[in-house]
Parts: sequence; structure tokens; C-alpha cells
Amino acid sequence: MNGYRSYYSGYGGGIPPVVKGLLISNVVVFFLTYLGPVSVIGILGLVPKLAWSRLMIWQVFTYMFLHGGFWHILMNMFILWMFGSDLERSWGSKEFLKFYLICGVGAGLFNIILQPTSMIPIIGASGAIYGVLVAFALMYPNRLVYVYFLFPIKVKYLVIFLAVMEFFLSMSVSRSNVAHFAHLGGMLVGYLYLKGDWRFKRFGYMIYGYFNRLKTEKRLREKEKERKMMEEVDVILDKINKVGYENLTRREKKILEEVSERLSKK
Repeated sequence: MNGYRSYYSGYGGGIPPVVKGLLISNVVVFFLTYLGPVSVIGILGLVPKLAWSRLMIWQVFTYMFLHGGFWHILMNMFILWMFGSDLERSWGSKEFLKFYLICGVGAGLFNIILQPTSMIPIIGASGAIYGVLVAFALMYPNRLVYVYFLFPIKVKYLVIFLAVMEFFLSMSVSRSNVAHFAHLGGMLVGYLYLKGDWRFKRFGYMIYGYFNRLKTEKRLREKEKERKMMEEVDVILDKINKVGYENLTRREKKILEEVSERLSKK
């Protein structure tokens, strides 16, 4: 998590590229969905039972770009712009996109695991958005936001309140069109992802460290082999001084030839 800490403070600046791309793509898909002659909710929305029983695995990705109405997409896109922009400026576009998609897909999988027999389609970017909220709260815990543009509250308290509310709503027996499990899943995945620090750069350092370690170990083995060989050469040279070259064994002569070839190459 420390690697994600930023010293940037304050809202402002233009919309960064990934946030802008997500805003545009969500709005375009929204209008295409409602203007199109055929409903795609059953195909592109996340239907938990179909996703695993009929292997419609693309749904855990496509459902993020569908929305159920104007206010649904407006609130999600507003929160994405408001909180996601600072995260992308701080982490970089590639890292932010990776985090956003992982939270969205993770939220979908979380919902499938907890409601595997559900045939109710789940749509919306809310799972990814809740992951963004968690990330923002971890990075800027004391940043003030204004609920309904009137009531100031620190981000950390707002996110804690949302998490508790989503938990109790998910436990409610009343049927709801809101995918509370997906919201909780997005928050949980986002939190675990950041605490685990699963970034591209970290993977790059891990891979580099692994191969660098292999290279170092190989070099040490070669040095050790060379040291042992030179010790044998010293013994062989002492033998030559005492009894002459013609009295060396075939193996001893071969060792001298190998060492001679190595030294000539150097």
C-alpha cells in the first residue's frame, strides 16, 4: 500500500485519459443499449447461473458497461470522474485501468460465488466504482467530500458507512434490484489488491529479481567450479615437478587441457 501513497492533494486538472475513455465508453454503450432494437441485458449483463453453467464468462467483464437508467449511469460516472481522476494521476493510466477492471471483474465473481443460482441480470459499473472509493479512502483518508453538496465528511468515514450499509442491505431478506454483493465484492477486492500491492511495476521487480538471482547463482557456481579446478591444477603441477608429465593420468591431462583452453579464451 505504501507504494500507492501520493503527495498530490486537491481536486482539479483535466480528465485523465483512462477515466475519459471509461466515461465515453459507458455513455456510448448506454445509448446503444437503449436505442438498439434488441435488448442485450441477458447476453452482456451478468446472470450468475448462466455465467458458470453455460460458460458465458464474458459477462463478468461486459456487465460493467451496461446501466439500468439515466440516474444509474450519471451517479456512477460522476463518482468515477470525481474520485478516479486523482487516482489515475497518482498511479498512472495503466495501473488505474488494471485496478478498475480487477475490481469490476472481482465484484462480478464475488456475486456469482454468493448467488450461483440467480437468474437476475446484474449490470453497472458500481462494483468497480466501489473499489475506486476504497482506493481513494486509503490514499486520501482525510480528504473532505460534500454529501449532497452540503454536508462535509471525511472520505474514510463515508466509505466505512457505505461498506456497513452495503453489508446490512446484502443480508436483508427483501428483494432488491441493487446488486449489494457486487458492491461489497468491489470494495473487498479493491482493499485486498491495494494491501497486497499487486502492481505491474512490482511484478516487474519480482521477475527481474528472480532472473537476476538465477544469474548470480550461476555465476557463483561457475566460480566455485573454477576454484576447485585450479586447486586440482596446482596438485597436478606439483606432480609434474616430481614425476614428469608422462606419468600423469588421462584424467589429469584432460584437466590441464580444459584449463588451458579456458585461459586462452580469456
